[in-house]
Amino acid sequence: MLFNSIEFIYLFLPITFFLYFYLNRKKFYVISKVFLIFASLFFYSWWNIYYLPLILVSIIFNFYIGNYLTSDISQFFLNKKYILTFGILGNIFLLSYFKYSDFLILNINRITKLELSSLNIALPLAISFFTFQQIAFLVDSYRRETYKTNFIDYCFFITFFPQLIAGPIVHHKEIFTQISNTLITAMNYKNIASGLFIFSIGLFKKVVLADNFSNWASEGFDETSILYFFGSWCTSLSYTFQIYFDFSGYTDMALGCALLFNFKLPINFNSPYKALDIQNFWRRWHITLSRFLREYIYIPIGGNKNGQLKTFFNLMIVFIIGGIWHGAGWTFIFWGFLHGVGIIINRLWKLIGIKIPEFLCWIITFNFINFTWIFFRAREWRDAIKVIKGMSGINGFDLPNRVIVKLSFLNDFGINFREENNRFLSDINGDINTLFWLAFGFFLVLAFKNSNEQMNLFKSTYYKLISTLFIFISSLFMINRTSEFLYFNF
Repeated sequence: MLFNSIEFIYLFLPITFFLYFYLNRKKFYVISKVFLIFASLFFYSWWNIYYLPLILVSIIFNFYIGNYLTSDISQFFLNKKYILTFGILGNIFLLSYFKYSDFLILNINRITKLELSSLNIALPLAISFFTFQQIAFLVDSYRRETYKTNFIDYCFFITFFPQLIAGPIVHHKEIFTQISNTLITAMNYKNIASGLFIFSIGLFKKVVLADNFSNWASEGFDETSILYFFGSWCTSLSYTFQIYFDFSGYTDMALGCALLFNFKLPINFNSPYKALDIQNFWRRWHITLSRFLREYIYIPIGGNKNGQLKTFFNLMIVFIIGGIWHGAGWTFIFWGFLHGVGIIINRLWKLIGIKIPEFLCWIITFNFINFTWIFFRAREWRDAIKVIKGMSGINGFDLPNRVIVKLSFLNDFGINFREENNRFLSDINGDINTLFWLAFGFFLVLAFKNSNEQMNLFKSTYYKLISTLFIFISSLFMINRTSEFLYFNF
């Protein structure tokens, strides 16, 4: 089930909301919690019920491993470090089998010239997210930073539907401390109002902005065989805005849904395209993933404690793992590698101490991010090369015919224009409106307060009510097709 689907907005969410608080009002607190768990599992199963046993087995496995790790060691014979290793490897094996088996087989065939058959395993929804979430729980249990919990609360922690499919990657303390708070059992009208407000912003980001940009990104990456200068730049920028509005839109809707039930989830985005360097970008983009990579990989392997060279090596390992986590493909690995290189260059630049104007910092950072998204989006290397060739002007420049006539003297300087007598941006099935939408995208991400800031400043006024209704209703009219969120594939 998708947040941007009619069945979720008109049926699942209101029915779940009212039944949950009805049970709480009757003081059936445990039953209401169990009901929300079953509702979340139904939400998950709507996508593919065959993978419901998978998440249930994962929950049971990690619950008992975690409780073992928090128990008094004198009661058991097995070394807890071995149990922790077993638990982590079990999670990694599950993730690797479903996500990377076919990728591994493909590369074995290429190297050895064998013809092993692909398993053609469909990727279970949310496996990347609930795997990392549970690994963090096991590690903290081993560190004695958790406490023994009951099975119902642990199920709630993993399955709570707003964050189940694509995050945020929630830390156990962020949920368990709220579960024990009795104030969450009653309707909070301020939370309801702010939750609907932030949900509406997220819905608008998805159905009005991200789905619109996806048309040009898909055309350029997947359909067109040759891209020209402006068409390729519009392709890359369209995907840069698509992935931001799509993923941050999902996160906004997740935070909004959670607020309806009086739960506060951690923020995942903080105006990432305003970043002035790549390190700052990762403090603003997918914040909960960055937190996991830092606390459970970077710091355990040494962090920055053993000199610059070891620090750079650790950073590269972390970003390559981040690339692999996102997808089974060399383009994802290369995307992670590029960001590792960017982080290392950024650190070296700070050591040199040369300062450059902030606007130039932003231009360099944004263009680096835009460039690396090409490899993240490309299905194959040739798709990435196609876009990069177009952006470099190798295939010529695409402009309206009346402009080409006036600039024909540039041919003498080796600047070529496309020969076909087609309309502007026809290589991506776009037009002048494409430029308007891109300008609008820049305006929104650079000039507007982000949704977190909007939520912090939220007050229940008639203005907010009207603006929420306008955003929500206009978004509903735009739902002409229910499209997946991009991070469902990761």
